[in-house]
Amino acid sequence: MTHPYFLKARHPRVLAHRGLLPATGENAPVGASLSNAVWENTAAAFAAAHAAGAEYIETDCRVTADGDVVLFHDETLTRLLSDDRSVAQVRTGELAELLAPHGGLLTVGEMLEMFPETRFNIDVKTDAATTPLGALIAPHAHRVLLTSFSDARRRRAVDAVLAAGAEMRPATSAGRASMMKVRLLSALRLPCARALRDMDALQVPERYGPIRVVTRSLLRAAHRHGVEVHVWTVNDSEDMRRLIGQGVDAVVTDRAEVALRALS
Repeated sequence: MTHPYFLKARHPRVLAHRGLLPATGENAPVGASLSNAVWENTAAAFAAAHAAGAEYIETDCRVTADGDVVLFHDETLTRLLSDDRSVAQVRTGELAELLAPHGGLLTVGEMLEMFPETRFNIDVKTDAATTPLGALIAPHAHRVLLTSFSDARRRRAVDAVLAAGAEMRPATSAGRASMMKVRLLSALRLPCARALRDMDALQVPERYGPIRVVTRSLLRAAHRHGVEVHVWTVNDSEDMRRLIGQGVDAVVTDRAEVALRALS
């Protein structure tokens, strides 16, 4: 049965990768040395994605020293703020002050409240986030997909949502080990049902090092079991159209405005 996360939304899907920045592609900010005022995973970046028409936003979460689950990709503040402390060492208020000039810090709870119609793809970056996520996500499980490179972490986060009283489990996608298992099984034309159990999506790169991940056999296996295939991170419009033409269901992109035009 199709998860509500996917119902009544455009297909193919566009997932705005950490929101949408005013300057994208080669001009996107990748560190504190760049002058762009709005940074990834901030309230302003999410507002821009929403204004561009993105129904889905991909984001990441970590836990501050105060135990708040905030939107932040990296383990440390080094790349964005030239500060080598980890997110886990910083108080929420201080992190909010640091990000205020660059779009504004969001907690997971604030994100869900500020964007009540948006569907979120949340990459759980740390084990510390799995339990507190439960109560935050439970009322919104119909519009949240939880994922992680760690299958065990992803499962713990999903279990926490159900334990918090959610009426349904959130959507979920495969971790790295499950992704590669499906890739191997599909190439060998072996059954994938067990590997895809409780999965709603396979979110994968087109290639993983020398290995091509997105293949016809993987697409066939996923779709045979009602599982969507989402590819990250795709920023060229021709690549977007090529992948969708091959049968991919969604692209995760830094250039949501380009994808929405290219795939309309």
